Amino acid sequence: MDFLVNNFLGEIAALSAALLWAISSVVYSHLGLKIAPLQLNFSKGIIAIALIIITLLIQGTAFSDLSTSTIALLSLSGIIGIGLGDTAYFAALNSLGARRTLLLETSSPPIGALLALIFIGEQLTNSAWSGIILTILGIAWVISERNPLDNLRGSQQGIIWGILAAIAQAIGAVISRYALIQSDISPLESTLIRLVGGIVITFALLFLPIAQPSKINWHLSKRSLMIIAIAALASTYLGIWLQQISLKFAPTGIAQTLLATSPLFILPIVALQGEKISLRAILGVVISLGGIAVMFVR
Repeated sequence: MDFLVNNFLGEIAALSAALLWAISSVVYSHLGLKIAPLQLNFSKGIIAIALIIITLLIQGTAFSDLSTSTIALLSLSGIIGIGLGDTAYFAALNSLGARRTLLLETSSPPIGALLALIFIGEQLTNSAWSGIILTILGIAWVISERNPLDNLRGSQQGIIWGILAAIAQAIGAVISRYALIQSDISPLESTLIRLVGGIVITFALLFLPIAQPSKINWHLSKRSLMIIAIAALASTYLGIWLQQISLKFAPTGIAQTLLATSPLFILPIVALQGEKISLRAILGVVISLGGIAVMFVR
């Protein structure tokens, strides 16, 4: 009974995170017009870390007796999945918008499945391989759609950033899952360690030439800071906490599948904003999500 309850908790947490990420992605796509991806990632990470520390202090929670390997794994997960992955994700949002970027994110579960096969020996069933093919076909169907208003070069760059984000986040999820099941660390504590790892690498990248430090705006308006704070509360503080809960209590495949349902939530949101959603886009999302579902059928 406890196993079923934990599974249900993990599944609800994953769906809730997907909803929060869908809503936040729309906000971040607008913020990205005036804030560089690295700076946006750094800012929302700092705010989320502060919120988690406050939460832990209110709870009176002392850190678990963690091994060095657990801390190292979670830090590495944060560096790759949050520091690098989220920065690439914001760059993709700037080029592709929320809907197409989130669709590319649906490639993360099959990438995670392949990585799990390679590095921890998880065998895939025939249905899993069928799901991978369906997911890739659905993604290709949508991103190949031509829009006369699209900036072709910007779209190509956005697709590359989106794929890099999906790869980084898949790697981060696999490492995080391994660390969670190998220790008794709570999801909130693991979220804090991952975020600290992500912030460290993001801060270092801010001063590299590739980040164009001269274009970083350190004097954001109060309105921009407030919007970032609200988005960070939803997507990073709550979203990643819920992600860690899902990875703690639900099997990796099911958690990643449900975490990848953001495209379903984003369609009505962008439709309400006046964006025209083509039948092709809807079918692409359905095919991709159907592939993800098939992939983890047992």
